[in-house]
Amino acid sequence: MGSHDSHDTDSTNPRQSLPTPVTQAGRDGLAAILARPENAVIALDFDGTLAPIVPDPDQARAHPDVVPALTALAPKVAAVAVVTGRPADVAVRHGGFAGVPGLEHLVVLGHYGAERWDAATGTVSAPPPHPGVAAVRAELPGLLDRVGALRGTWVEEKGRSVAVHTRRAEDPQAAFEVLRKPLTDLAARHGLIVEPGRMVLELRPPGMDKGVALLDYVREIGAAAVMYAGDDLGDLPAFAAVDELRSEGVPGLLVCSGSTEVTELSERADLVVEGPEGVVRLLWDLAARLA
Repeated sequence: MGSHDSHDTDSTNPRQSLPTPVTQAGRDGLAAILARPENAVIALDFDGTLAPIVPDPDQARAHPDVVPALTALAPKVAAVAVVTGRPADVAVRHGGFAGVPGLEHLVVLGHYGAERWDAATGTVSAPPPHPGVAAVRAELPGLLDRVGALRGTWVEEKGRSVAVHTRRAEDPQAAFEVLRKPLTDLAARHGLIVEPGRMVLELRPPGMDKGVALLDYVREIGAAAVMYAGDDLGDLPAFAAVDELRSEGVPGLLVCSGSTEVTELSERADLVVEGPEGVVRLLWDLAARLA
């Protein structure tokens, strides 16, 4: 069971005290990162982890101390990877990651790894989109009408996927439950799957998840240790990927960016921190310890 980090809230003041993971595997993961940082990958979800959750995802921005903290940490580790369901270029823009000295080793694995942005080149590489996404996009307005989607439900266009949000509805959870089955059926008809999250249902191609993206990247660069921080159900595959890497002898640390909305993650985590503020403090603390 994760435990809360009791640090004070001044994230601009890097201290060298790191919180202690509550599991032995987590303590081993942290020790491996500290012992050989040049072989470690620091992987981070975006929304809810680096950026506070807001009612309109277009308004989400990284916590103001994310870039300074990453700039302090990134040169000391093998790589920093932002693993997100968002399009890579959107995460880069909302994170303020482009053209920042010190972040040359940053990659953004967007659309659950289907897209990749490298800071070194500043470009995004990606395969063609799944045809089912266009079909679902065309059918969604009619379906939402037919099932009586509650007012405040809205659709986010993500290019390689489509997300239906209920956070702005009068009863977000009721709106979410009304839509779960019809959206699952719609996705299945077009060869897609539904990924539930915090008051959002995302319809996207199968085989795209944060676990696959993280495993592929860690293996590609031959990392010998990994930390992953996330906040939502979509991060569970990445947690599972870290477990798989551990079983192969690659130590890992699982961090939950604390949320009362998603207890599954905090129960699986080695370390629970207080949302994006806590993640930033952890990044500062790591950078200070490796100074």
